[in-house]
Amino acid sequence: MASLSLVLVLPVAYLVLRVLRALSIKSPLHNLPGPPSKSLLWGNMDVLFGYDNWDFVRHLLDTYGPVASLNGFFGATLHIHDPKAVHSIYIKNADNFPRPPMAIESSKVLLGPGLLSTLGGAHRKQRKLLNPVFSIAYLRGLTPVFYEIVGRLEHALASRTQDGPRDLDMIGWMGRAALEIVGQGALGYSFDPLTADTKDEFAEAVKSFIPSTSDVTYGFAILPYVNDYVTPWMKDMFFSFWPDPAVHRMKRIIDLVDNRSRALYEEKKAAVKTGDDAALHGVGEGKDVMSILLRENMEATEEDKLPDMELLAQMSTFIVAGVDTTSNAMGRILDLLTAHPKVQERLRDEILEARDRFGTEIPFDEVMALPYLDAVCRETLRVYSPASFMMRDAATDFVLPLSSPVRGKDDTEISQLAVPKGTMIITSIHGCNTNKAIWGDDAYEWKPERWLEPLPAAVEETHLPGIYANQFTFSGGGYACIGFKFSQLEMKIVISSLVATFKFGKSDKPFFWNSAGVAYPSAKPGDRNPEMFLRVSLVTNSE
Repeated sequence: MASLSLVLVLPVAYLVLRVLRALSIKSPLHNLPGPPSKSLLWGNMDVLFGYDNWDFVRHLLDTYGPVASLNGFFGATLHIHDPKAVHSIYIKNADNFPRPPMAIESSKVLLGPGLLSTLGGAHRKQRKLLNPVFSIAYLRGLTPVFYEIVGRLEHALASRTQDGPRDLDMIGWMGRAALEIVGQGALGYSFDPLTADTKDEFAEAVKSFIPSTSDVTYGFAILPYVNDYVTPWMKDMFFSFWPDPAVHRMKRIIDLVDNRSRALYEEKKAAVKTGDDAALHGVGEGKDVMSILLRENMEATEEDKLPDMELLAQMSTFIVAGVDTTSNAMGRILDLLTAHPKVQERLRDEILEARDRFGTEIPFDEVMALPYLDAVCRETLRVYSPASFMMRDAATDFVLPLSSPVRGKDDTEISQLAVPKGTMIITSIHGCNTNKAIWGDDAYEWKPERWLEPLPAAVEETHLPGIYANQFTFSGGGYACIGFKFSQLEMKIVISSLVATFKFGKSDKPFFWNSAGVAYPSAKPGDRNPEMFLRVSLVTNSE
């Protein structure tokens, strides 16, 4: 019990000392304008990271602009979406701005030592092995696999709407489809035949994984100071004795995902080692990420090889990060198409015309190039990015350049920003994507048509360091989302297939979009169980 007491007491004592130290230091950021603090302990953080932060974020962007000071857990925190500063943080001087220890250690506990929880050379080594398996050639080969899965999804929805319109939980169906696509495309494993209505324990765990992390955020602040100093049994004891049901729920979800990932990994590794073609080609036709990754790893030099624990962590990362972000992005598209029926009709006309030319399985190059489908996807990810923020820490004292000067509280003009070592930096993805100085006065509006016309000159001239569509949705630099092309193909095949076959309308069952690590809909604000009912009917029955 003495060991347990140390595990419980030392982190809390350390955090208290950090807070007292932070409060006693006058940071240069205090001269930046920003909203008043509502809490001595939490500052603005409980509002910024709350499930209903939409109005606060919009107020923050409109009132304080691209650079603002917030009160964080340990003193002043920088909230930023200034393009030049973002380029410096994520591209030009990225080594000076690593991901914060809290993010690294929490990802390590949640998913293992994969892409989301490694830095520097270890991260580059993982990406070097992973990059080739996310190539265009790889995705082109996976396209028939995606269509086969979506065909089963169409059949499942059609069987439920053949007698007329019906309210269906479309976020549930998007989650199931995304899990099956990641299962077959990334792992070579079928999780869900998409036929039964019964809930699968594993699928439910994956769907609630990221929403559940919101309930235990306070624990992530402790992890960097204890994770490397306690044994696994001490961690288990800590979780068992901690008097918070949310922690116990999170542990059950982590264990479920980890156990399934381990079983899949051992099965896949054995098949690759023995050359079991039947096992490798049974699901995903042997083209899945893990089959290729394991083969590449076996053939790599000893210097480039990844240990089992890192390969295993990639599986958990693919399952959780790949499923949650894309499924909720697809749910958001369906929600927006419901609210904009003319957009839905125009999109359907484009897809049906393409089907007349190419058949129901529109080939990879053609489906990726459909202009209005591409515009709908781009605009949704611009205005409604699944993730709201990226976090970085200042590893050294640094002077950030700014695109344009800001006015300090003392009325001085600030053209570059002195950022002290240890400052937490919150990059607003929404701010980057909807900056009126770049996109114009209608930047907040969802208008797919903007992508069919020449974009404002400022969009091209700004050089925002994102890897996709002049926006920051998939981040940028050496830690950008490695699977964004996989996600794009998945979105376009699922949405094009569903819109061609079904009409989506408003249901009488309300839902609310929660801000979280990944935004998700639920029946009421703060509910950790994703849900989004839409009125679904067959196009042939509604015309």
